[in-house]
Amino acid sequence: MKRAIIAAALIGVAASPLLAGAKHTVSGAYVEARTAEVFTGGCIMNSEAETVGKQAVLAWKVDRGSFNGIAIDGLSVVAAMSGDRNLGMTEMGGEKPAVRTAMFVDQRANAAQQIALVAMASELSKGLVGTIVQVTPTPIQFADHGSEIDVSAAQVSLAVSKHLTHDPTCGAMQWFHPFASMDESAMGVANQHLFTGSALGTKWSDPNKRSAFFGTFSY
Repeated sequence: MKRAIIAAALIGVAASPLLAGAKHTVSGAYVEARTAEVFTGGCIMNSEAETVGKQAVLAWKVDRGSFNGIAIDGLSVVAAMSGDRNLGMTEMGGEKPAVRTAMFVDQRANAAQQIALVAMASELSKGLVGTIVQVTPTPIQFADHGSEIDVSAAQVSLAVSKHLTHDPTCGAMQWFHPFASMDESAMGVANQHLFTGSALGTKWSDPNKRSAFFGTFSY
């Protein structure tokens, strides 16, 4: 019963306004990957715009700080998202997609910290997480190995290489920006990008794409 009450509170975060005047002093590392190239040629971008890019994984690792007055030092949160259209549609001049999200919160977090982590993910993604359909406390690995960042959480696995070749083939360029607010960002290659859960009604594996961003955030 207690877990059900906590889960209901967590899911309700996305539908409720955040605390008015709440203070946030939080910083850490961030990585994301989507099912569409972020650095590519116009020919590929045009072919992907309406058909792919509907899914993404976003992950935050807090180094230190608090959100809504709750200390969340050292904790992580991961969002697996699925929309009804390309998640970057607004950058292409289209309507904002309707998005469903499965959220994974650090199992070391207590109930208040879990709620703060979900609220942080919702706010830093500028509300893109949309409707949160599931919140799962789970062990989360967020490791920076220097040349690659690895993230794993229950049904999510993400491995992002920091080395991206700026191949000018077909007029390749950067078409999108990170989904979440960041201080510093760089593009990377998603060597692995996997979601195997059932909560979103879809699963995906989309490796070896120039579809990732990584960097730092503070808020």
